[in-house]
Amino acid sequence: MEIPFQRWYDALLRRRSRRLYQAKAVPPNVLQSLADTYTNFRPFDSVRAASARMTDDVFKGIIGAYGKIRGAPHMIAFIGDTRDRHVREKIGYYGEAIVLEATALGLGTCWVGKSFDRNVASSFVVLEEHEHIFAITPIGYAAERSSFEERALTAFGRSHARKPLGELASGLPENTWSEWTRKSLEAARLAPSAVNRQPWRFYVEHGRITISVDTMDDSYGISKRIDCGIAMLHIEIAALACGVSGTWEFLDPPRVAAFVARS
Repeated sequence: MEIPFQRWYDALLRRRSRRLYQAKAVPPNVLQSLADTYTNFRPFDSVRAASARMTDDVFKGIIGAYGKIRGAPHMIAFIGDTRDRHVREKIGYYGEAIVLEATALGLGTCWVGKSFDRNVASSFVVLEEHEHIFAITPIGYAAERSSFEERALTAFGRSHARKPLGELASGLPENTWSEWTRKSLEAARLAPSAVNRQPWRFYVEHGRITISVDTMDDSYGISKRIDCGIAMLHIEIAALACGVSGTWEFLDPPRVAAFVARS
């Protein structure tokens, strides 16, 4: 399955993390459409997804300062083979594809990488040897009104505040960037990350963007490489929207990967 870049580019501009859901069933045809995406879009052999009905005991306690997820009828688990040393960035890339398709289908989502009970989640999913659930997302129709926590965060300007590109990117001077480079980095800035920490850093060269983590400390116990994997997909989607295709080269820490445009 090729990336439906225009559909997902529109979705990444609209996507917001939602924690409060309506008591409304998701139609079977919508769930099947989402399942078709995570079945047919398999860029990496070491990661996959599985869906299940949501139960109240999957989430534990308060998810950081962002409030507990409530009312979602379904969840999707993002599963990876721990023998792959790049599995975390691949989980971010692949999982975000599913999140963006859910957004395009009118569904709410929220990346959760820590505050869920893996034993409970694993009871709904058959895991192979060496597999691990790295993250999950609720799936459902978001409440028409935001939750108290979501409104509070919006009021304080924390929900979607983004660091300026000048703080995130180095390498070629900004006034020499190509259109696809600028659009790709702007899209990467919109990627979700744990507690909005935005750990990605970009090094810009002609025809190449390298993404790294800001530090090797995985704050909050959630891998920054998952966050960077999400940003990787945003970069590629925006590049494709500009007519530029490319490939990813996976790198050693603190670097994550480099997107190399095809000439």
